Amino acid sequence: MSVEIALSILSLPIAVILMFLVIWNIISFDELKTDYKNPIDLCNSLNPLVMPEYGLQGFIALCYLYYMQYLGIVIMLPLTLYHAYRYASRPRMSVLGIYDPTAVMNGDEMDRNKKEGFVKLALYLINFFAGLLWMILAVSN
Repeated sequence: MSVEIALSILSLPIAVILMFLVIWNIISFDELKTDYKNPIDLCNSLNPLVMPEYGLQGFIALCYLYYMQYLGIVIMLPLTLYHAYRYASRPRMSVLGIYDPTAVMNGDEMDRNKKEGFVKLALYLINFFAGLLWMILAVSN
């Protein structure tokens, strides 16, 4: 099995997991906005998911970089750099994560997090379909 096939097969389930995590994030912020969830519960449910999302996304970006998949690099490298910036500029907390219960109720912060979620979902969808295309092209060759 060639490296291209293995990379595309590996990227598909990871893209699905990343899409699930982002959809969970969007739904959680919508629940916060409609008062179904309080900020502490939101942060307790989302903060443990931040590092696995960043780790999986960074792993895929490094694989694309190592195997010179240019479309994957264009899609994932800016998002990886944004994740690094976002984590470096997070509020100081005792737990891993980027969401602070005192800040997430701010309307601007809530809207920014929802927009960020939709942009990440679009990038992960593009990554999923690009991985599917790469797998089809690699198998057909």
